[in-house]
Amino acid sequence: MIAETLFISDLHLSAARPERTMLFLSFLEGRAFGVERLYILGDLFDAYIGDDDNSSPNHEVKTALRRLVTSGTAVFFQHGNRDFLVGADFYRETGAGRLGDYAVIDLYGKPALVTHGDLLCTDDILYQEARIRVRAEEWKRKALSKPLFVRQWYARWYRFKSGLDKGKKNQVIMDANPQTVIDNVRCNGVSILIHGHTHRPAVHEFGVDGKSACRFVLAEWKETGQVLCWNASGSWVIENIN
Repeated sequence: MIAETLFISDLHLSAARPERTMLFLSFLEGRAFGVERLYILGDLFDAYIGDDDNSSPNHEVKTALRRLVTSGTAVFFQHGNRDFLVGADFYRETGAGRLGDYAVIDLYGKPALVTHGDLLCTDDILYQEARIRVRAEEWKRKALSKPLFVRQWYARWYRFKSGLDKGKKNQVIMDANPQTVIDNVRCNGVSILIHGHTHRPAVHEFGVDGKSACRFVLAEWKETGQVLCWNASGSWVIENIN
């Protein structure tokens, strides 16, 4: 295995974007094959409505992830705001490891904090309130108990409504709150934070209690993908996936 760790997020795979699914499957069979670890930090799917939905691209993606895990690459998945209904069957079928909303990982001797990123956007109060509601176990149980076709209809409606809501919001409140970032870096004892969600790819250097820290914001995949690559020597690079 190659001593290298890859990070991706926000692919938003769906049947409406077959070219993006093909790009991801090619990535798994090519660039990701043979690396030590792959971290998927949420929103792999644009609207995941339950493990029992094996329509495209869910089936193809799960099968490809299982092949990668079987080949020896450790894959870890973290819920995003679009695929928080990923459940136990997904992890069983793919072999991926499950990460909590915040997870401290060992990045070749350096602790790093990984998260989807939505919890960092604390200025978006309405979103945070809605997040608490839909992440409750009772809400998820009721949602998953509905027939698949009802969930599919709801997912289409949610995507439409989400687009309208974003258009009405101040863009500033949908970005990570700087103090929330500092607080999480401090309380987790790390100097590296990696997340997605905001669709504002960048590398931010900042200070916490007199020490330097770095925040890597992963990009949304579109016609091309983007991956943060970290090797055992501590060097990193951001690569485009075509």
